[in-house]
Amino acid sequence: MFRISRAQRAEAPDPTGLAPARRRTALLATDLQDLSFRRRATPSLLAILAVSVVDFVSGQDRYLAPLMVMVPSISALLLTPVELLLVCGVGFLSLLWLSNYDQVATFDDGRFLYGALLSYTVLTAFSAYVAELRMRRAAVFAAVSSVAEAAQRALLRRPGPTVGPLDLAVRYVSAADTARIGGDLYSVLDTPHGTRVLVGDVRGKGLGAVQTAAVVLGAFREAAYDEERVTAVAGRVEASVERHVPDGEFTTALFADFREPGSVELLHFGHVPPIRVGQDGTVSVLEADEPWVPLGLGPLVSGEPTGSRVRFGPHDVLVLCTDGVVEARHRRTGDFYPLAARVGPLVRGAARSAGELEAAVGRVYADLLAHTGGELGDDALLMLVSRPERA
Repeated sequence: MFRISRAQRAEAPDPTGLAPARRRTALLATDLQDLSFRRRATPSLLAILAVSVVDFVSGQDRYLAPLMVMVPSISALLLTPVELLLVCGVGFLSLLWLSNYDQVATFDDGRFLYGALLSYTVLTAFSAYVAELRMRRAAVFAAVSSVAEAAQRALLRRPGPTVGPLDLAVRYVSAADTARIGGDLYSVLDTPHGTRVLVGDVRGKGLGAVQTAAVVLGAFREAAYDEERVTAVAGRVEASVERHVPDGEFTTALFADFREPGSVELLHFGHVPPIRVGQDGTVSVLEADEPWVPLGLGPLVSGEPTGSRVRFGPHDVLVLCTDGVVEARHRRTGDFYPLAARVGPLVRGAARSAGELEAAVGRVYADLLAHTGGELGDDALLMLVSRPERA
């Protein structure tokens, strides 16, 4: 949630669709300004201390104070221009003290005037200029990141905790945190023909993957309302991909059609199979009887995909994900994340309410991060779905 000002009004969004506070946060994180001044100044202050100690210990016959020129260079990487001048001022005073200690603090001594004072002053000024350039580049980069996040928010319309008869909980994380957008996609729609879910993973990264995701999602959002059968919905999406996506690009996808209580129809297009978790934590991997090729590769095969209807009771939870989850590597051994083996106890009983479902997806995601050591090497989407009996 965005912070509220003293007048209790939310900040107006900028042209990217994000509030100014969000933009500032992106900028601070990009340029490390979200760290405290003490932490960012520590490397420079340690350099000042190191040079002072080494010069003092080596005695007056060795003039090592000019090594203080490393301080502006280090400061330019971490500090703002004003902070840099402040820290370099401390270094300048240390330089004067060391020069006096080494008995060269006289303007008649070229080592002091040119080798120490002048070089330190010039390098400090140049480093302040570099710090200013760094911050400007960081501002541009933060703006690009904000635009990318706004594009993601528009493309992946996050569903509410309840869509039609379904309760939902979603975690979507892009591995490219600086871009804040990735190739995984999802959509949940309550239509006259039932509630329909699409989860997919576009091959590749970058702008091309975003464009493909837009084609897939746009076609699904139209066809889901028009077509009675989920196979017809998938056919419309396939046709759009063939028309608007370059040859060779493809998207793995899973369509789920929740029409009748007690069951769900699944249509696999080369995607990670979903997992059904029972009330007691029993896990069933719902492999496709006849899986189909990913979207975009339909012209390479003959025939048409067929769906499979499986049991899905009011106490069951359907776990949908992308390969960024099941292919996440262990931080030490490199083993894939064993979702089917771990998800049962983490999701057991979560169908009781939307709040329980949200807590469960948080537990699964936390377990995934513990497996990888806190970082993901690919985009990751987790979605938990239940269909509770409502009064």
